[in-house]
Amino acid sequence: MSLSFDPKTLAELASLLTQADLSEIELAEGDRKVRLVRTITHITVPVAAAPVAASPAAAPAAADPAKHPGAVKCPMVGVAYLSAEPGSPPYISVGQTIEAGATLLLVEAMKTFNQIKAPKSGVVKSILISSGQPVEYDEPLVIIE
Repeated sequence: MSLSFDPKTLAELASLLTQADLSEIELAEGDRKVRLVRTITHITVPVAAAPVAASPAAAPAAADPAKHPGAVKCPMVGVAYLSAEPGSPPYISVGQTIEAGATLLLVEAMKTFNQIKAPKSGVVKSILISSGQPVEYDEPLVIIE
């Protein structure tokens, strides 16, 4: 017995897998069945045992860090990590001079690790979050002057 399926319908179902973040879809109509499976790779980054605290030397940056002109704000909701993996050195430290485009930290959202890059060159004045901390959209993460 030979089964045939409309390629357009299969493409739409495959697209739905990604859009809805599903791992599989199975449809049956009469004696015809189709099952589409998407392989999802999960990357797990363990949380560092001791969070990295912001330097007290950077405290006078502003009463509201979100209003500081050098604030780098979070572009998404997720969990922030200051280094690539536990035990490895953090991407940045207070007092460090960085170039525009340098990786400041990672934000894990929906099992994807997103690099947060420096929007400008300057000196890291303050790190406002700790590794493994949940972060919100538009939350200030780092102050660069």
